Amino acid sequence: MPLQLLLHYVHRLWRSLRFQRIFATFAGIIQLIAGVISLLLLLCVYYCIKLVQSTQIMSENEEKAPAVEVSGASNASNDESRDNPDGPTMQKIEDIITIDPETYELDLNHQRIGKIEDLEPLVRIERLCFRWNLIKKIENLGTLTTLKELEFYDNQITKLENLEALVNLEILDVSFNRLVKIENIEMLVNLERLFLCANKIPRIENLDSLINLTMLELGDNKLRKIENLDALVNLKQLYLGKNKITRIENLEKLTNLTCLSLQANRITKIENLESLTALSELYLSENGIEKIENLDSNTAIETLDLAQNMVSKIENLSHLTDLEEFWLNDNSVSDWASVNHLSGNTQLATIYLERNPVASDVQYRTKLKLAIPSLTKIDATLCR
Repeated sequence: MPLQLLLHYVHRLWRSLRFQRIFATFAGIIQLIAGVISLLLLLCVYYCIKLVQSTQIMSENEEKAPAVEVSGASNASNDESRDNPDGPTMQKIEDIITIDPETYELDLNHQRIGKIEDLEPLVRIERLCFRWNLIKKIENLGTLTTLKELEFYDNQITKLENLEALVNLEILDVSFNRLVKIENIEMLVNLERLFLCANKIPRIENLDSLINLTMLELGDNKLRKIENLDALVNLKQLYLGKNKITRIENLEKLTNLTCLSLQANRITKIENLESLTALSELYLSENGIEKIENLDSNTAIETLDLAQNMVSKIENLSHLTDLEEFWLNDNSVSDWASVNHLSGNTQLATIYLERNPVASDVQYRTKLKLAIPSLTKIDATLCR
């Protein structure tokens, strides 16, 4: 009996100690949580005090600042403020660099420049680049008569203007802007390359004096017709892709043309290319062409792009003995007999026929290689 009583008291003592440990642990956790909350409250109070102090300082500075009346450039700054909710971000050229009068080349890319100014000391400049800025107007370039290359790629320019003095200019790039008309470039008679892609130009015009032009880029505009190019007899590259052109026409005078790009238009027929005997690259993808035809005079073609059209038969290409690349993917070719038509094009090294019915053949690549032994690449994959 005494032993049982002793065991009973020992058991009660052990349970009491166990509950004390549990309670102590729980109390410790509560204390830790309370400490964290106190620390967070102190941080909140600290940052609130700092915010109030900074607001008071800003208010005092605004009261001390003198009122300044800004004209001209302020309009551009206000426009930028509307575009950017954080306020104006434009910079001045003089704040970015120190002008060296002896420099021949100056790149001011991605500097948030809003206005062209303070460039008069550049008496020897030949290349000037303003890519990715906030420029709305071409101005203050009249003294830069030595300039040969001028670039305004990706700005906010709405008009071609104030370029009359740049008579030595050879390259002009005003792509990715907001132009609505080709104008005021008649004096640029030495211009060789003109880039005006990704604007809102509806018509080709005012280019007659640019007889030295060898490359013209007017892709991604609002053109509906090929016109007014007769004077550009030295033109070698013409890019008119991604417009709304419905017909190939008015190219008869461009006998030196080697590259013609009319991708992503509304053309339904290959025609009026007879005079372009020097043509080596022809890009007509993403149109509505149903038949390969009227290329009899274009025997110099090395690259022919007819991808994403409505062609169902490969034909009228055997005379293109210099053909090296032929892109006809995403069409409707289903007959292997028409594919065999290319066996006579012995220089053909690259072909794209994927997403045509013939491409579903399990022996597609093998059959192509057998039909055209000269192939080294099929649908972007090298041949074994």
